[in-house]
Amino acid sequence: MSDQLTLSAEARDRAGKGASRALRREGRVPAVIYGNKEDPVSIHIEEKVLNKQLSNGHFMNTVVMIDVGGKAIRTLPKDVAFHPVTDRPIHVDFLRISEHAKVHVEVPVHFVDEDNSPGIKRGGVLNIVRHELELVCDAANIPDQIDISLAGLDVGDSIHISAVKLPKGAESAITDRDFTIATLVAPSALKSSEGDNETQAEGE
Repeated sequence: MSDQLTLSAEARDRAGKGASRALRREGRVPAVIYGNKEDPVSIHIEEKVLNKQLSNGHFMNTVVMIDVGGKAIRTLPKDVAFHPVTDRPIHVDFLRISEHAKVHVEVPVHFVDEDNSPGIKRGGVLNIVRHELELVCDAANIPDQIDISLAGLDVGDSIHISAVKLPKGAESAITDRDFTIATLVAPSALKSSEGDNETQAEGE
């Protein structure tokens, strides 16, 4: 499960683009905490600390305790805006949540048991349709990733959400269809040689 993270923040007294630019020059990132039927709180956090958390790949599905003036607020990151040129984070939205709130998160998928896939042994290529799964789960039990086994998978087979064992308490946010997560396709070299053979057969 994703570890709980604590970030120190300071309240923002001034709003507006000018104030936000001044904060960024000081190495701070403007942010807002909203939701849970309470008034939004404007804050700013240290850019270096934020970048470190963003680099671990789990920031968007980690419960973040934000310490504002000694008061801890439980949140879930919902959006990070980046500068189009420098790619630096320029604003963060945090959703205020209760301890066991049902939250909507996107969790990365991780494929295992490649050695037990006949299709991969034959040179098949895994075509990943969804790199993340949209899940609804308890905020206290957000999984880091979802492991999906490739055991027994052959060329032409597909993995659908109905075949994936989700952690206890987690369910797919998409419930109206049995969507595809990945397919095992024939290697392009094999496809092209088959095509050449068909062309030769037609010419003969």
